[in-house]
Amino acid sequence: MFTINHEVIAGVPTLHVSNQSLLDKKTPVVFFIHGFTSAKEHNLHYAYLLANEGFRVYLPEVYLHGERLDHSNISTEKIYYKFWDMVIQTIHELNEIRKELVRKALIDEQRIGLAGLSMGGIITLGALKQYEWIKTAVSLMGCPAYKQFANGLITEIKRQGEKLPFTDEELEEKINELKPYDLSLEPEKLYNRPLLFWHGKEDSVVPYDYAYEFYVNNKDLYKNNPEKFKFLSEPKAGHKVSRNGVLETVQWFRKFL
Repeated sequence: MFTINHEVIAGVPTLHVSNQSLLDKKTPVVFFIHGFTSAKEHNLHYAYLLANEGFRVYLPEVYLHGERLDHSNISTEKIYYKFWDMVIQTIHELNEIRKELVRKALIDEQRIGLAGLSMGGIITLGALKQYEWIKTAVSLMGCPAYKQFANGLITEIKRQGEKLPFTDEELEEKINELKPYDLSLEPEKLYNRPLLFWHGKEDSVVPYDYAYEFYVNNKDLYKNNPEKFKFLSEPKAGHKVSRNGVLETVQWFRKFL
């Protein structure tokens, strides 16, 4: 039997999914981060499949999403412009959640995994650069090249004739703030940890090429363990993970965590 508990961990509303028989035991854990404009509940199918493999799964709510969103205080447009702020905040909140769970002796510190889709995949790749406690990870439709992706978004917005609520100087400052989280700038910080990418080639939201180029450019880092660095492409897939992508995610954690 599986349980789904709503908990607030380090101030973050979180769904906790586990086999009931393991609730009081120290177990390997997977954190799973949802996408932009989504919510933690939308990824329960991943949590169920992972919990079925013996993992404790936590699905935190990203700031300005789900129950952390008050529509009376902020417009959808303003949320869009806070995208990178939310990415960075979530990276820091993940570490606070981990520390609280460690204090409660609920997780095996040597077996912590991280996964996410779309914005969650982007967060996953930034967190890999920040934290060595992540032992293995899966990026579903994510992007490791923060600065490159941000510049591409700005160029596209300007091309469409939209006016950004920032000066050029403010934009430059915000993009420079992404540097500490940009894995493409220091890929050696992967430290040979297992990393799986899944991406559809027809993705029109998070471009396929950013992640694939990162994979191709850094395969040599894993020349002694090529099975730990993998890229799964689906030629006709857009911005939606296929059933195969879901199952491969579970298999990855089963194998490496």
